[in-house]
Amino acid sequence: MPESQLTPQSEQINESKTVLTIDSLSIGFGRKKSIEPVTHNVSLTIKKGETLALVGESGSGKSVTANAILKLLPKGSSHYLSGRIQFDNVDILSCSERQLRGIRGARIGMIFQEPMVSLNPLHKVGRQLVETVAIHRGLRQSKAEALAIEWLKKVGIRAPETKINAYPHELSGGERQRVMIAMALINEPELLIADEPTTALDVSVQAQILDLLKQLQQELGMAMLFITHDLSIVRRIADRVAVMQSGKLVEVGECQQVFHQPVHDYTKLLINSDPKGLPVNADENAQNILTVDRLRVWFPITGGVFKRVVSHVKAVTNMGFELKQGHSIGLVGESGSGKSTTGMAILRLVNSEGSISYQDQELQGLDRKAMLPYRSKMQVVFQDPFSALNPRMSVAQVIGEGLRVHTEMSEAQIDAEIVKAMQEVDLDPETRHRYPNEFSGGQRQRIAIARVLVLKPEFILLDEPTSSLDRTVQAQILTLLKSLQEKYKLTYLFISHDLNVVRSLCHYTIVMRNGEIVEQGETQRLFGQPTHEYTRELVDLS
Repeated sequence: MPESQLTPQSEQINESKTVLTIDSLSIGFGRKKSIEPVTHNVSLTIKKGETLALVGESGSGKSVTANAILKLLPKGSSHYLSGRIQFDNVDILSCSERQLRGIRGARIGMIFQEPMVSLNPLHKVGRQLVETVAIHRGLRQSKAEALAIEWLKKVGIRAPETKINAYPHELSGGERQRVMIAMALINEPELLIADEPTTALDVSVQAQILDLLKQLQQELGMAMLFITHDLSIVRRIADRVAVMQSGKLVEVGECQQVFHQPVHDYTKLLINSDPKGLPVNADENAQNILTVDRLRVWFPITGGVFKRVVSHVKAVTNMGFELKQGHSIGLVGESGSGKSTTGMAILRLVNSEGSISYQDQELQGLDRKAMLPYRSKMQVVFQDPFSALNPRMSVAQVIGEGLRVHTEMSEAQIDAEIVKAMQEVDLDPETRHRYPNEFSGGQRQRIAIARVLVLKPEFILLDEPTSSLDRTVQAQILTLLKSLQEKYKLTYLFISHDLNVVRSLCHYTIVMRNGEIVEQGETQRLFGQPTHEYTRELVDLS
């Protein structure tokens, strides 16, 4: 990029000192005689005040490289085959454990993707923050607690004096991620490593977290290595971009240069993988397959000695819509807005009030036996295929389970249907005797779709089915869902917080907030001319 096009911030960074240097780093996994290289001659530098985004698909080596900086890779099975990592003139790979403890958390902070895994569920968040300060700065309890409250306030936690005494499970996803940020920055490190810190968050919370990180970065003057597969985040936060594929760096450059003049074919593929296109053509005169009217899901809160109902969590209130056969409706909104609860209520998996009519049959009031014929017609694909698939069952057993419950087919017939379903979702039927852990994330989601498809359903609830996938894999799954919908006239209720995905798949969109509908309408009109302030905010952030 020509010097004249650099922003003042970039010019300032160019004059800054180099905080981290990774030189020809190769890492392998395995035992002595069978070590398989996973990264190959990776070389990177990060300067003070700079944000370097490390991007690529799952398995490209991003997190392995990041964890290597603090030598957090599992001992015994990981091997540093060549290269060096230098942090402020300190050779990390030759450091003792004692020296590393002085760097980890104090001079280099790290935010992980899933805060519920990283935070100790048995300890209050205040204790975990105080512990971090006590280890690295030796502050007394009272001073450490005051600093912890100050940082909770800094990262935007409301009522920090109260939340400091909360356990991780008592906080929302956004609040937990803010606690992780406070924990990573409380010792004011020179380098922050953020490993997919916003992947599981809604767009509005994601925007808040990104703004917060940039603000704190400027206050502390720290360098940041930001790992992600979401290019929209990279555009927003990065000064430079490094692209990884199959353990190798394929392109490194200034952010604007990489996006506007990408050199490598893989970089071009990533940039062009954002959801595109319009929903499939659907018959406007099709019959209604699902009608929901005045749906309400309130969860009781009990209290007192006799556990009387003292209040309610109003998860969904006054939800209503009509869904035609072969059409898709998108349900969008932030976490806690009632999207998934609405879906579970429609499938009669949570108790609700109001009317749920499927093909003119009222489902409310039907007992388990009466609901059974509708279970095969109404199916669901969940967000995380790894959690949704039984790890002890082979792929053939997973896909064929529904046929064994809902039909009287012979084993030969079931196997033939399994093969057919796997072919429909572009999976090799020869792999049907393997287990879910032997497949990639995208392949596991295809297995989840095949498990649904094998029952020949009419209606499918898709609950965030692409949010945990890389952009290129997400594009493949969306293309698959569209082709299946067109081929079999499938009807989708699509739950998502990614408006670009909704725009590509859904004919009609409903925006939810705090359990209620704030706006609804034909998707292209709603996205082009939103009327509600909250909808406008979501559209602007997408």
